[in-house]
Amino acid sequence: MSRYRKIFNKVFASLFFIALLSSTSNIFAQNGEALFKANCASCHKVDKDFTGPALKGARDREPDADWAYRWVNNVNTMLETDAYAKGLKEKFKSNMQQFNLKKDEIKAILDYADAPPVTVVDPTKTPGTEDNSLLFGILTLVLALIAFILLQVNSNLRKLSDDKEGVVRGEPVPAYKNKTYLMVGILVLFCISGYFFTNAAIGLGRMKGYQPEQPIFYSHQVHAGTNQISCLYCHGGAQDSKQASIPSVNVCMNCHKGINHYEGEDKLVREDGTAVDGTAEIQKLYAYAGFNAATKTYNPDNNGDGKPDGAHEIEWTKIHNLPDHVYFNHSQHVKVGKQQCQTCHGNIQEMPEVYQFADLSMGWCINCHRETKVDFYNKENGTGNKFYSIYEKFHNDLKPDTIKDKYGNIKEIRKAKMDSVTVENIGGTECQKCHY
Repeated sequence: MSRYRKIFNKVFASLFFIALLSSTSNIFAQNGEALFKANCASCHKVDKDFTGPALKGARDREPDADWAYRWVNNVNTMLETDAYAKGLKEKFKSNMQQFNLKKDEIKAILDYADAPPVTVVDPTKTPGTEDNSLLFGILTLVLALIAFILLQVNSNLRKLSDDKEGVVRGEPVPAYKNKTYLMVGILVLFCISGYFFTNAAIGLGRMKGYQPEQPIFYSHQVHAGTNQISCLYCHGGAQDSKQASIPSVNVCMNCHKGINHYEGEDKLVREDGTAVDGTAEIQKLYAYAGFNAATKTYNPDNNGDGKPDGAHEIEWTKIHNLPDHVYFNHSQHVKVGKQQCQTCHGNIQEMPEVYQFADLSMGWCINCHRETKVDFYNKENGTGNKFYSIYEKFHNDLKPDTIKDKYGNIKEIRKAKMDSVTVENIGGTECQKCHY
């Protein structure tokens, strides 16, 4: 009996180990496309310049083969010492966010940029409708059936062994009466229901993917993407105040007094595929502004309310909402933290209709604070944000320990304790920073 059980245990353990190895290798395999989308897509395109340079062929343009690996994790340092890095800053008028990526992760991103996979679109399929839930469900049932069969085989082998050795046992308990099977079933159901219940509870109030229909079809793809209108032209508050602010009607009219027809190359299409008449949407704006397109003048203020007759505010539907107990300051992130709009809002310049890109959860914000490096003040050359000069400890930790030898040469005897300072280091994950 014990011999059969040992054989069964070895076979089962081997199969489990092989399955674990194969799944683990898939999990940890470097996926350049996924890494690019997670870390780079908000500021870089593969084949053309965007907020930053195109990544395709980046290694051929750089001074040496290892330049990118030094640059990604040491942006602030290299901007002070490296001529090529200074040239990039001068050309694109922005600083790249500093990351903490491994060398093989950076290589995977650059390999993907140099040879991105060609996606073949099936015209018979609607993008985003593929669902593998049924496949995974069937696979789960098959694996459960195999496990049940293996348990039965084990039981039969044990019975044969008992018969051979003359051991008398009672009749086996049917599966539906077996307390062990029943307990396992109850635990499985409890875990599955707990998983879905927990996810549903965590998701309460989160609106990732929320995309309401607005009173006027306003395409960020046309304005911020094709026409390259700065985000701050319409949302100037993002740089100087807590709120990014929604532009007033007269901000829109600054341009649309003269632009009364849509003649752009971008096709205006709603999420459901419905075509949009851009010129008709501009006429809606004129109605809100109290503007007469024929005479190119505003309506008179006959009722004395201080605005043209018929003019009223556009009732935009707010998309990004945070709970009332959460404090978030746009200027702190945009001006001080030097974050791009795309960090929180996704590739807004590619959205015909705006939707909520991130779930804006507490965990999402905290992870960003743990990874994002601040523009720390450098006392030696006076660069960086002077506010951070109050953190004396970090200034000391960023400097290596040195001594001067008898010839007057300075030698490094111990490396710096840290190479950069993250938002977390300066208290960015403390509760009262966002909840006070």
